[in-house]
Amino acid sequence: MSDSLLSIRPRAEDVEGVPILRPLPSSQCRSVGPFVFFDHMLEATFAPDHGMDIRQHPHIGLSTLTYLFEGQVQHKDSLGSDQLVLPGDVSWMTAGRGVAHVERTPETLRHNGSRLHGLQVWLALPREQEGCEPSYSHHPAASLPESDALGVRIRMIAGTGFCLESPVPVLSPTLYAELTLSVGATLAIPDEHPQRALYLIEGEALLDDEPLPRHELLVLPEGATFTLSACTDCRAVIIGGAPLDGPRRMNWNFVASDPALIDSARARWSARDWPTVPGERERIELPR
Repeated sequence: MSDSLLSIRPRAEDVEGVPILRPLPSSQCRSVGPFVFFDHMLEATFAPDHGMDIRQHPHIGLSTLTYLFEGQVQHKDSLGSDQLVLPGDVSWMTAGRGVAHVERTPETLRHNGSRLHGLQVWLALPREQEGCEPSYSHHPAASLPESDALGVRIRMIAGTGFCLESPVPVLSPTLYAELTLSVGATLAIPDEHPQRALYLIEGEALLDDEPLPRHELLVLPEGATFTLSACTDCRAVIIGGAPLDGPRRMNWNFVASDPALIDSARARWSARDWPTVPGERERIELPR
């Protein structure tokens, strides 16, 4: 792999019983475009009466985007949203000055057991939007634009690229697409956005005739174009966009350009001075 490409090996983590790989944030790279956090929820099988159960927790200064390949998630938040998220849907929550939410395996799937596989990313908000009113929107799979030709299917999850534009209401120039290639297919990766990174989820592929490492975030140099070639049927995502308008601090579930905003959020959550999710009592306490 070329010296101009940065390959980030993810950390293995466990989030409330869900195994994940987390390449962002990293000491090697703090952000790619607006993306400051990238979790790959690995394929997991839940036994009957078990499932994902991420209790009530807070956010500021970011948007979360959940995208599933398999399984279902029930999203509930302090705005009153109660949404079932299916494979291919986009669950988009902008925290702004403060929101709380829960994410669970739906009760309808718990009885017989279920599977889960997907991605969750965080996008830092522009400075002038960090204190905006929180909001939530759900975008069904059928509403996301796609192109499908010569063994290459591109689905634009958020932002713009490859002559596609997603309806997800991003707040800065963004690229987030799912790339599905049949064996032998090729795709030109243009330089439409100044910052970009590829993540191979499954299968085998080459990037300009060099093996693309699976489950590593490959940060591409600005202004360069590449050719992605499928050695087997494969699936990848590409993220990116315009650089952030300044550095961001991240502490637990909080993202901000000003450390004072994080200190205030920590104090508010600890004091239970925070919007709550209707019907929810359990919550994740502030880590020490």
